[in-house]
Amino acid sequence: MTEVSPARRTAIIDALRRGTVPATGLDQLAVGLEHLEPVIIEELDKVAGGAAVFKAIRGEYGSGKTFASRWIQQHALTRNFAVAEVQISELETPLHKLETVYRRATESLRTTAFGSGGFRMVLDTWLYQVEKDSGGSDTVSESLVEQRLAAVAASAPVFPLALRSYRQAVVEDDVTTADGLAAWLGGQPSVAASIKRRAGVKSELDHYTAMGFLRGLVEILRGSDHAGLVLVLDEVETLQRMRADSREKALNALRQWIDEIDAGHYPGLYLLITGTTAFFEGNQGVRRLPPLDSRLRVDFSGDPRWDNPRLPQIRLQGFTRDRLIEVGLKVRDLYIAGSPAGERIRSGADDAFVTDLADAVAGVLGGRVGVAPRQFLRTLIDVLDRIELHPSFDPRHDYSVSIPESTMSETERAAAQGVVTNPDDIEL
Repeated sequence: MTEVSPARRTAIIDALRRGTVPATGLDQLAVGLEHLEPVIIEELDKVAGGAAVFKAIRGEYGSGKTFASRWIQQHALTRNFAVAEVQISELETPLHKLETVYRRATESLRTTAFGSGGFRMVLDTWLYQVEKDSGGSDTVSESLVEQRLAAVAASAPVFPLALRSYRQAVVEDDVTTADGLAAWLGGQPSVAASIKRRAGVKSELDHYTAMGFLRGLVEILRGSDHAGLVLVLDEVETLQRMRADSREKALNALRQWIDEIDAGHYPGLYLLITGTTAFFEGNQGVRRLPPLDSRLRVDFSGDPRWDNPRLPQIRLQGFTRDRLIEVGLKVRDLYIAGSPAGERIRSGADDAFVTDLADAVAGVLGGRVGVAPRQFLRTLIDVLDRIELHPSFDPRHDYSVSIPESTMSETERAAAQGVVTNPDDIEL
């Protein structure tokens, strides 16, 4: 295991204690993704060279879709990409309203230099680069802005229009106007009409102009010395629960996005979606729109060992008992590396105990190892905390596995109650 800073180690442990996927340090926890790494790096390098890539990750609950997407984001950040993650939801962020998706993307945008919400800093970095390349000449700066956003102007002319006005407001130290235009460029809906008039903007951001704005965002990132943008749309399967008309619009929006990427309209964009197998194979998902199905179709009937990760879909396998134990041992060793009671923790939570704990947690969840990782790691951190805090604590005698129902997700609760949610699991 590579050396980890104390701050990074603390962030990983804190996230696992809460039962969430850590935002960083996923290389410390990754198991079963090694075969994907060469292809992901290859694709990121292509995007950095001006190409665009669409990728879909499929898998059931507990297979690690969110983890895998953040693991890819971490690889992207180390290669100077900006990343943004959007949780698709039926009410707050429906896929068929791309103006909302774009806004969420700018709100979550981050780079190695700027944390989440770094959109404004990216704008300023891009303008600084323009000023630097122009040698301080206003006339040359205006020309460079026009030149570098020419491709964006064809699909969303209001984007460079507002950006020029934002630059002027910054030069004039007009903070109110600059703040308002930055918010509007980021897709925020509540911007005063007086501020938009300063830029000559009359319309609101809608589904169609949002695609042009996304292209503008990628161009700005590339123009500020970033390799491109990795945009993750997580939990896309939620659109299956939408009304029929909304679902059709969402599927068609995804199809349109893929076609735009294939046509070369988004150089520097890596678009990644995650979804369940039912979304890709069921009648309420991708198959409902045959043109989309034909673009995403991959034959997964063979042995998973020979899957081709270069195809549009990546299939994740659920956690096995061995993988569950392996990640548990990694987490324990990571915890020990930052604890003054390291030897006592290793003695109290030895390999045999971690194995028994993995079996116990899986047993509480109906023996379904595939849905156990989150609760297992949360329980393991609880045990390690107790060993560190209480010198006389013996986990084999003083601890029993108990997972409150209030901390369980819907899938975990169903597993604990023995409810079968996958037709393939029904015993005939």
